[in-house]
Amino acid sequence: METHAGSIIQISGSRKICFLLVFFVTGFFVFCNLASAKQANGQGLTADKPDTAISVEIKSGFERKSWSNLLYPTSVLRFYQRNGFQPVWVDAAKSPKQTWEAMLMLDCVLQFGLSHDDYHPKDLSYDLLHNILEKPLTINDVEKAKYDIMLTDAVIAFMNHLHYGKLNPEFTADKIDKGIEGGFNADAFLATALPQKDFMKSIISVQPKVKAYADLQYQMHLLEGVYQGDCYDIPDSTVRRIAANMERLRWAGISDSAYIDINIPSYTLKFHQPDTTYAFKVIVGKPSWPTPTLNSAVSYFTTAPEWRVPKKIFETEILPKALKDHEYLESNQISLYEEKGNYISPGMETLEMISNNPGKYTARQSAGCDNSMGLIVFRFPNVYDIYLHDTPEQQLFNEQDRDFSHGCIRVEQAEKLAGLMLALDGSENLITDVRRAIKHNKTQNFILKKAIPIKVTYLTCEVQNGVIVVFKDVYGLDKRLEMALYNVIDPLALFN
Repeated sequence: METHAGSIIQISGSRKICFLLVFFVTGFFVFCNLASAKQANGQGLTADKPDTAISVEIKSGFERKSWSNLLYPTSVLRFYQRNGFQPVWVDAAKSPKQTWEAMLMLDCVLQFGLSHDDYHPKDLSYDLLHNILEKPLTINDVEKAKYDIMLTDAVIAFMNHLHYGKLNPEFTADKIDKGIEGGFNADAFLATALPQKDFMKSIISVQPKVKAYADLQYQMHLLEGVYQGDCYDIPDSTVRRIAANMERLRWAGISDSAYIDINIPSYTLKFHQPDTTYAFKVIVGKPSWPTPTLNSAVSYFTTAPEWRVPKKIFETEILPKALKDHEYLESNQISLYEEKGNYISPGMETLEMISNNPGKYTARQSAGCDNSMGLIVFRFPNVYDIYLHDTPEQQLFNEQDRDFSHGCIRVEQAEKLAGLMLALDGSENLITDVRRAIKHNKTQNFILKKAIPIKVTYLTCEVQNGVIVVFKDVYGLDKRLEMALYNVIDPLALFN
């Protein structure tokens, strides 16, 4: 049994089992407070004399492209270019406090909903690190350089996974590695974190600071903080579900004090403001027409809107109904147009002609009480061409499972939501105009002075009053994400 940095780690061959790691929660950060009597007098990582031998191997390794299996190669190179290719972790002349703390963080990444396999476990053995730091003459400089490089890459990967997520569909590893303008930069952050008194607190602070994430993180530590099994095994279903939703919250990139959050599995819209949160029921896409997750911003809304029918809906639903019922289009205020925008009289012969090549035609539903978008539509740019809107089918909000739409999001009390947006925007004087426009069925745009961020998320659990509440996995996405997070190939491995 060996002790390092206040944790108890049993090393048996290449297997290391974490029995105890105590985390403290400060604000919205969860961090480790570690101490070691042997290392208490360490004064940071700045050496009096640089280790030129290891430095030469680190630099030449990049020139020879020896470090081919790095997760974030460009970031690691930037880090070493910044410090003159000096070793950070393996110089026996320096205090190894940060080295052991880095290893402990990587040893217990399960407590952050991540997989130990993603951080070079075969290259970063404790036995080799002991020999490097305690018997430096027995290890050659190439091995020392490789260990230093791999540990740097692992810590940078850990930070990127904490901040952006491991599987972020927008910010892929390659994009992050190249550097995101105005975004989080792990290699630069690591350089500033290394000299800090509480190195681990600095590293873990890169996590999302939104309350929903902090609540899930806290629950994860309650379940995994005193983990009496193998830290490298696949965790149970509750822990996996929490991990999957922590990952999704990393993707959301929530950093605003006021924003709209639409969560698909809970069928809710929450309008978060600095001092309060307003909740609304929503209807989302059915499994065959799923609502996508996205980040955007509502820039304006329109009263008594015209509905430009999406092509897929026109081809698969509107046109077949019109061919069966010659009064369908008129009774639903739907008009047809050809490619140049000219109106087409919808006789049966014309409809049959259109059905042979529907892609060249469009349909629009005029404003009115039966309009599919209801009395208000909220617009935000997105590649999916979806929007948030009212609906004439208000009775559907009484259903528990509300996955009825073709991907767009219908919101209950749309007029109230519009008023809250105007109030936040400092335009309360326009609320009366909105009511008047709705009353007289007047099409009118209301442009916000400052766009309101909108996040469409897919969270299948959340913490309510200290208890984990689970929602239906509407689109069946949890298992696939859990498999990817924990590098599972066989889905049967997750049946627990």
